[in-house]
Amino acid sequence: MSAMVKRNLKIYFRDKASVFFSMLSVIIIFALYILFIGDSVNSGLKFLPHPNRLMRAWMLAGMLASASITTSLGAYGVIINDRENKAIKDFYSSPVSRRQVAGGYIVTGFIISIIMSIFTLIFGEIYLGLAGGAVLDIETLLKLFAVIVLSAFASSAIASFMISFLKTNSSYSAASTIVGTLIGFLVGAYIPIGSLPDNVQWLVKYFPCAHSAVLYRQLLMKPAIKANFANQPASVLKEIREMFGIVFVYNGHIAPAWVSVAVLLVTGVVFYLLAVLVMTRKQNEI
Repeated sequence: MSAMVKRNLKIYFRDKASVFFSMLSVIIIFALYILFIGDSVNSGLKFLPHPNRLMRAWMLAGMLASASITTSLGAYGVIINDRENKAIKDFYSSPVSRRQVAGGYIVTGFIISIIMSIFTLIFGEIYLGLAGGAVLDIETLLKLFAVIVLSAFASSAIASFMISFLKTNSSYSAASTIVGTLIGFLVGAYIPIGSLPDNVQWLVKYFPCAHSAVLYRQLLMKPAIKANFANQPASVLKEIREMFGIVFVYNGHIAPAWVSVAVLLVTGVVFYLLAVLVMTRKQNEI
């Protein structure tokens, strides 16, 4: 399996266009914030002393949540190419089990999701530092790394399950385009969740990857919240936390962080098992 993972990693990073397009949704979120979203949202937060710090951290959380799934989906493009050029048959003629072949592809998506999420975090930290934001301490960075791993686990599991049903590059490209377009909305990266219609808010709250965005926001926005709400009523902070998806509220109750952790863990386990089941039961493709 390790040989499969190394091979797949080399193929992914060698294709610069694939790397770029798997990060496209992250680039779009950043560009939209700089050009449109930042000024639009900040205009409603003028009563705060440092609204820009708050919104930049919110933006970075959305970028990280989006990167987890789009980059893992981009990594699984290797599977589609192997199906189309029949390289899969070569693997089956070797003494490697179908489960190991499937595992090699899945582990590749997980690793790439972690690598590209770390790259996104580094980029975001540099941007926040240059823009006058707070530089995160070591403890927070370690917690963020844990969330990156957890988010990659759930996101790559969902992506692997999706990819198990795709056979051609055209279907894969269509799926990637749809996911790349919708992911920003589904994790609340384009528009604050509280600004969405009620039905859409519930869709976001029940989308597993949105829970990684919640965990990211709680860590990244903590310094900005302290700087902005020290002299504000608790009711104002409560409204902002719900509006920007720093917490999710279900039936009037705020879901603690462990709920989001549990959602991501269960999602990862369930979708990985389903993906391996589908992949190993097919006769002619992975």
